[in-house]
Amino acid sequence: MAEVTEADVRGQVLEWFHETWDPDVSLIEWRTRLLESGWAVPSWSTEWFGQGLPVWADSVAHATIRQAGGVAMPLGAASTLAAPTIYEHGSDELKGRVLRPALTGEHTWCQLFSEPGAGSDLAGMKATAVRDGDTWILNGQKVWNTSADHADMAILVARTDWDAVKHQGITYFVIDMHQDGVEVRPIEQMNYHHSFMEVFMTDAEVPVENVVGEVGGGWAVARATLAHERRYAGMRGVKFAPEQTGRVIDEARAESAVYNETYKWYPQRMGRPDLVLERAGVSGRLDDPVLRDDLMKLYSLEKASLWTAERAKANRALGRPPGSEGSIGKLATSEVARRCNALFTRIAGAEGMLKTTDDPVHATVAEVLVSTPAQSIAGGTDEIQHNILGESFLGLPKEPAADRGIPYRDVGRS
Repeated sequence: MAEVTEADVRGQVLEWFHETWDPDVSLIEWRTRLLESGWAVPSWSTEWFGQGLPVWADSVAHATIRQAGGVAMPLGAASTLAAPTIYEHGSDELKGRVLRPALTGEHTWCQLFSEPGAGSDLAGMKATAVRDGDTWILNGQKVWNTSADHADMAILVARTDWDAVKHQGITYFVIDMHQDGVEVRPIEQMNYHHSFMEVFMTDAEVPVENVVGEVGGGWAVARATLAHERRYAGMRGVKFAPEQTGRVIDEARAESAVYNETYKWYPQRMGRPDLVLERAGVSGRLDDPVLRDDLMKLYSLEKASLWTAERAKANRALGRPPGSEGSIGKLATSEVARRCNALFTRIAGAEGMLKTTDDPVHATVAEVLVSTPAQSIAGGTDEIQHNILGESFLGLPKEPAADRGIPYRDVGRS
């Protein structure tokens, strides 16, 4: 049998699309057709909505549909984190209940992993799940939970065995966010946005059927989710041309607007290197030789970072396991943000602290200055990225740890 190519996939997707596309049906109805065609997740098995194609076929199929004027997969954690993790590790019964509504957009999802004392050290979680007959009872707090305020479902990790070692007493769950035992509170950020939530669970209930993977085996499942998070990093809402009309497009446009509202400050978090040269010109500082030198250093670093990201993207498209490019790119992005912050501060001076001025770009710069610190924290701190590179790729010894090989109950905690 001949190996399938990108051209083959594009041709088959276009043929199906032109035969099936109806802009006047609902968004969920359209995505149901897409799912049943096998082109929503073509890399999945034929038993579960796919066609058994290579992993790169997913992005090719979605891009082809969008370029043809259609709508592809739902935005957010449902299709990028929850569904692929449950497909890989969930029971057939769980997959039968949750995959279809996750992939059609009927249910929205969020991710409940980090805790106030367990961010970079995710395995240090203290949220607890205790089994009571056919139900797990959850208590604890999660934090930095994007879009938890309007999520129907969540993927969650909690400690189920305090006598196991740190990474082995964790279980992965699917939880209903609409129950009485779940409280969501927005977090007010210093840049005045509130993209993140904190979630409190008080005797929240999870059926035993909603365990993903094995009880006590949640760390391996969580790592699979984090791998998918890296794969889909940077995914943002799609844009539709004004001439695109119909119920599907209208509903997808509204969905994208809600999704993008959460991330509208993310360009500022990354430093906005595209504005640095313009700001230097407006301030009359382009003749400053020291500033010009630093501008070129920033430009060079940004280009190298973009090339590294493209290399990582190419490796993922080929189905290769994550390499060092992810951590290198994350560190480079953090450094770009810090350099932009420093350059904007030198260019704007004390006025950089003023968000309200007659210059709208100046207001954006003011937001940059209070947003860039998040870049070196979100998605794994710079310190964690250094550890990954040192231990996993350079073969350096692991950092000393007092919590290895002993029951987590006996590990000192704050």
